[in-house]
Amino acid sequence: MRILGLDVGSKTVGVAVSDEMGWTAQGLETIKIDEAIKNLGFKRLKQIIAEYKPEKVVIGLPKNMNGSIGPRGEASKHYGEMLTAKTGLPIVYWDERLSTVAAERILLSADVSRKKRKQVIDKMAAVVILQGYLDSQQ
Repeated sequence: MRILGLDVGSKTVGVAVSDEMGWTAQGLETIKIDEAIKNLGFKRLKQIIAEYKPEKVVIGLPKNMNGSIGPRGEASKHYGEMLTAKTGLPIVYWDERLSTVAAERILLSADVSRKKRKQVIDKMAAVVILQGYLDSQQ
């Protein structure tokens, strides 16, 4: 039972996938997107879904620190609705507050250069989001 994890931004989508047992999350890639011109990376996501055959998708839901959902959170929910319409997969939204901060700390502790961190931060944030969800299910 694989699960896909996504960290959706306005310029990139970080992608992670669980192992078959649903215990651990591994980063796959960062898909470049452009919200302004509606290039949302669905073609590549469909390829990933065909390869890994996940049962559901966990999308990070960026909430404000007071728990409310702002414009970025609404954009993530809209992205999830479009993804479900295109793939039929159910979506679970996971509170992603501070996931990018956690990913940055992981990369800093691994002594990853600033340039390299910028290239992988969204993929690592997707791992943090998915792993948080997986841990909550154990």
